[in-house]
Amino acid sequence: MSEALDWNAQTIAEFRANEGRVGGVFEGAPLVLIHHRGRKSGQEHVSPVMYLPHDAAPDIVYVFATKGGAPTDPDWYRNLAAAGEGTVERGTETYQVTVRELHGAERDRIYAEQARRYPGFAEYARQTVGIRVIPVLELRRA
Repeated sequence: MSEALDWNAQTIAEFRANEGRVGGVFEGAPLVLIHHRGRKSGQEHVSPVMYLPHDAAPDIVYVFATKGGAPTDPDWYRNLAAAGEGTVERGTETYQVTVRELHGAERDRIYAEQARRYPGFAEYARQTVGIRVIPVLELRRA
């Protein structure tokens, strides 16, 4: 198993064992597990990602395709964007979501808020300047 897959598996197991809470780099941060199907393989995958809750709508969260500031988009983002739907585990709940990609001022506002709360996101954006704009997805309970 690759190091990244092993890390994901450990994070997922800890999330499920502790009602959505994990330690390490994610300690205290809002985390969801995103279930998505591979665009080519059709295989189901689960990816742990930080989220930003919507200000007023508890059934909406935003996720950020940072891939740790890498020059390419993460597979989970491409899979969700292509499917337009997925499933999330949030705390002890699992539910279906619809997916909408944000653009322009709306995307920039949401990303800026995440970067204000978690400065690592500002660093990810700096690392990708001129290479790609980090996508932001709205996940809405279906």
